[in-house]
Amino acid sequence: MSQKVLLNAKEVNIILHRLACQLIEKHNDFSNTVLIGIQPRGKYLANRLTQILKDDYSIKNIQLGLLDITFFRDDFRRGEKPLEANTTEINFIVEDKNIVFIDDVLYTGRSIRAALTAIQSFGRPNEIELLTLIDRRFSRHLPIQPNYRGRQVDAINEEKVKVNWVENGGEDAVYLVNN
Repeated sequence: MSQKVLLNAKEVNIILHRLACQLIEKHNDFSNTVLIGIQPRGKYLANRLTQILKDDYSIKNIQLGLLDITFFRDDFRRGEKPLEANTTEINFIVEDKNIVFIDDVLYTGRSIRAALTAIQSFGRPNEIELLTLIDRRFSRHLPIQPNYRGRQVDAINEEKVKVNWVENGGEDAVYLVNN
C-alpha cells in the first residue's frame, strides 16, 4: 500500500479558512443558516469550520448539527456485518432555514442523497448547499456537485482519499492511498 500526500496541515488550514470566508460571503451572519455535519466523518470538518467562524471571524450564533445517514443509504443492507449508527444531534428547527451539509469527501454522491432524505424528517429547509473538503470529481454515481469545495482530486481505479484530522488521526492531512 502506497500513499501520496495531497494536503499537509498548512494546506488544510489555508483551505479551511478559504471555505469559512466563502460561507461568510454567502451567509453573512448565519442568522438563517445552519451547518450540518454528515456523520461520521463530516463532523470533524463541521466542528473545525464552526470553530474558525467563531474564533477567527467573530460569527457568534452559528447553529451546528450532526446528521446520521446510516439507515437512509441505499446500500445499508448489502454489507456482511450489521451497521452501527452514529448519533444525530439537531437541536434546532430546519424549517425554512438555509442548510449547509458538510462532509469530508464527495465520492459517489450516495451519502449526500441519503442526507437529503434524512433531513426531511426534521422539516422542509429553504435551501440546501454542500461543502466538501475533497471532491473526487470523476467518480460520481449521482448528479450531485458541491457548492463549496476545498480541493478537486482525480482519483482512479482502486485509489482512495484518506482524510486525517488531529482529533481522530493525530494530524491534519489528506492522502491518496493506492491499495
